[in-house]
Amino acid sequence: MTPNLRHSVRAIILDEDDRILLCRLVFPHPVVPAQAKAVWAAPGGGIEPGEDRLTALRRELREETGLTITAHPPHVWHQEVVAADHAPGFDGIVNDYFLIRAKHFQPRGELTDAQLAAENLAAFRWWQLSEIAAHSGPELFSPRDLSTPLRALLTAGAPDQPVPLGL
Repeated sequence: MTPNLRHSVRAIILDEDDRILLCRLVFPHPVVPAQAKAVWAAPGGGIEPGEDRLTALRRELREETGLTITAHPPHVWHQEVVAADHAPGFDGIVNDYFLIRAKHFQPRGELTDAQLAAENLAAFRWWQLSEIAAHSGPELFSPRDLSTPLRALLTAGAPDQPVPLGL
């Protein structure tokens, strides 16, 4: 039987200083394990019925961060997690990540603070690769080893084909 997976899109937003914009998700968001305080993940979310990946990406970025994109960003990473406890109502998730270069900005999207909180999105922060690599706090990253694919992306640029990611 084919697993029922939740399909999502995420943006690797890098500013002119190669900082990455991440959002802080808190429990009970599906990517936050019950024992974790929070997870820092790339902005984005689920693909709605009738949307293609880029339409969903544009909508999610506008809603969450206020960033408007018109170009077709490169598809850089692909993640599949088959685990019934990872996304309520689904057998797992598929995340497709797209690379977006932008000038540094203060994220403020169309969603109100209450709407963001309802989605368990608590904050945004720009991170340096060195901060992610050295992080040892109680909060996690998604993917867990974010520094490895991010380092490769910053060093080599966008790959010809999406790089598969683990949990």
